[in-house]
Amino acid sequence: MDRLENTVRPYAWGSTTAIPHLLGVEPTGEPQAEMWMGAHPGAPSRTARGPLTDVIDKSPDRELGAETVAKFGPRLPFLLKILAAGAPLSLQVHPNLQQAKEGYEDEERRGIPVDAGHRNYKDANHKPELICALTEFDGLCGFRDPVRAADLLAGLEVDSLKPYVDLLHAHPEEAALREVLTAVLSADPEQMARTVTEAAAACERLGGAYAPYADIARHYPGDPGVIAAMLLNHVRLQPGEALFLGAGVPHAYLNGLGVEIMANSDNVLRCGLTPKHVDVPELLRIVRFEASDPGVLRPGASPGGEEVYETPIDEFRLSRYVLAEGAPAHDLTRATPQILLCTAGSVQAGEHRLGPGESVFVPAGEKAEVSGTGTVFRATVIA
Repeated sequence: MDRLENTVRPYAWGSTTAIPHLLGVEPTGEPQAEMWMGAHPGAPSRTARGPLTDVIDKSPDRELGAETVAKFGPRLPFLLKILAAGAPLSLQVHPNLQQAKEGYEDEERRGIPVDAGHRNYKDANHKPELICALTEFDGLCGFRDPVRAADLLAGLEVDSLKPYVDLLHAHPEEAALREVLTAVLSADPEQMARTVTEAAAACERLGGAYAPYADIARHYPGDPGVIAAMLLNHVRLQPGEALFLGAGVPHAYLNGLGVEIMANSDNVLRCGLTPKHVDVPELLRIVRFEASDPGVLRPGASPGGEEVYETPIDEFRLSRYVLAEGAPAHDLTRATPQILLCTAGSVQAGEHRLGPGESVFVPAGEKAEVSGTGTVFRATVIA
């Protein structure tokens, strides 16, 4: 079992206080957005044996287990993060596995550098993800029913939004959502900026259900993503609740601290709320234009005190243990690789004492017991 030293990424949208507060250290005044735990080549965790990428590369069968390697290849299939949003992230979708493979191969054939700003596919993998709230956590997830979206836009009483309201009422669900999102993202930038400014002022005035969009507009004035965001469900997670984001589902995280786990990929198609490249035709090819409930997940109890967040994919499996003082140790030994993350209290994981924000990597089949008082998240795979 290896104690992990993890990199904190200073993205501009990050909170300046949430991760330092969790770790019990003084804030630096700079944004601290994500702490990465895993073997992503962009910021691999460090161990006493070297970077986790190198540790796995030297002996993938030993570290990951033969079944994991056979199913996913010789790399850790997931990336675990602590995510601290102090401002809205970009509105985005992720491709499914087939779309990712095709997109990656196409951009490779065309010779687009992997680090190019207009590159969509950094790898050939999909990127399903799960976010579990540690504090109240606000996000956008999936399309609203078109009629509900029309009512929300109509309530702003902005004349330039009326054509979108009419479209949402006039077409079947898929066509309505597709036409409106296409129109918003393809509109004349100056005209759309004026529409967004007028809509933002109305959101500020009305408050209530409009308050999240007023906040988005303060961070991204004039951005067409503000109107696109109003097509989506707003959801507020309570601590311990989670969202699963599958392929093609538009989403954005707005504010809060959470544990995030995802397939090991960087593939993102952006819809707005960003200065980065927005490839509208490719985005429209990937988005699933269907209204959906956000589907808030609550952990289901399993034997031994494990609370599992059930998802339909195998690259990751997230669960948690809420440990009580004096309770017997939990045996977490498993034939697949694991990362154990403490988010509250003081926990003993093997020979390592973990406080909030501290983590260990457990190789496949390695003896793993946890005890103490606090909360431990367990990340692994289904092989």
